[in-house]
Amino acid sequence: MFKKDWRLFAQDILESIARIESYVADLAYEDFLADNKTQDAVVRNLEIIGEAARHIPQDVQSQHPGIPWAQLIGLRNRLIHGYFVVDYEIVWDIVKNELPGLKRKLAAILEELRGKTA
Repeated sequence: MFKKDWRLFAQDILESIARIESYVADLAYEDFLADNKTQDAVVRNLEIIGEAARHIPQDVQSQHPGIPWAQLIGLRNRLIHGYFVVDYEIVWDIVKNELPGLKRKLAAILEELRGKTA
C-alpha cells in the first residue's frame, strides 16, 4: 500500500489555507455570516487541514511543537461531528488570527527541509 509522505499532507494544509484566504480576502465578518457558500467552503477546508494534520507522524509533530497539531485535529473533529452546530465567530477568529501564523510556521518547516535535501 502506498504511504503518502508527511510533507504532502503539510502541503495539503498550506493549500487549504490558501483557499480559505482567497474565499475571505475581501469579506467583512458580516458578509461572511451572510454567505452560506463561503461558510461551507471555509469549514470544509478547516476539516481538510485537521485531517491532514492527523496524518503527520507523531515524531514529526514532536519536532515542531510550535504547530498546534492537537488543536487542528480537535477542530476537525468538532466541525465534522458537531453537525449543524458551528460557531462562525470562532471560525472567523481562527481564519483571521490563527491561520496566518500556521501558514508561516509550516511553510518555514517545509522550506528548511527543502534546503537540507537540496
